[in-house]
Amino acid sequence: MGLRRRSGDDASSADATAAAAATKKKAGRAARKAAAATGSTGADLARHTRQPLTASRAKRLIGVSKVVAPLLAPYALAAAGVLRARWDAYRAARLGVDPSQLSAYAGPGGALHARLSRVAEALNELESRAGAGAADAARTFAVETRPRLVDLAVAVRAAEQMPTARRRTAYRAIGGELGRIETDLLTHLGIST
Repeated sequence: MGLRRRSGDDASSADATAAAAATKKKAGRAARKAAAATGSTGADLARHTRQPLTASRAKRLIGVSKVVAPLLAPYALAAAGVLRARWDAYRAARLGVDPSQLSAYAGPGGALHARLSRVAEALNELESRAGAGAADAARTFAVETRPRLVDLAVAVRAAEQMPTARRRTAYRAIGGELGRIETDLLTHLGIST
C-alpha cells in the first residue's frame, strides 16, 4: 500500500510555483526600474540625504571645533613653518644668495640687487687675483666697473618707485647693461662666452 498523490495536488503545487516565479520576476523588474530612476548618481543620493544646517547642528559643529582646534593647531603651525622655510630656500636659490640674506633682496628689484652684489663679489675676487701677479687689465676692469655697478644699484632703487610699465622697461635696460658687464667679467676670468 503505497501513498499516492492526488492529481489535483500536483496541479495546484505547480501553479503555486509558477505564480511565485512570476511574482519574483515582476519584483526584480520593478526594483531595477526604481534603481534606474532614482539612483542614477551618488551625488543625487548625497544631495537628498544632506540635512539643512539648523541652529542645533551649528552649535554642535562649533562645540566639536572648540575641542579639535587646540589639538590640531600645533601641527598646523609646524607645517606652515616647514612650508615657509622651503619657500624661502627656493626663492634664495633662484636669486643665488643664502636664505639668511633673502630679506636684503626683497621687492621688485630684488633679483637685480642680488645680481649686482654677486658681480661685485666676483670683481673683488678678480682684483685680488690681479694683485697676485695676474694681468693689470683685470685690475683696471675691476676699478672701472665698480662705479658703474653703484650707478646701476641706484637706478634699480629709483626704478622701484616707478609705475609698473616704466619699471619693467628700466629693469630690462639695467639687466642688459648688467649682462654686458657679466660677459666682460667672464672674459677677464678666462671663460669664453
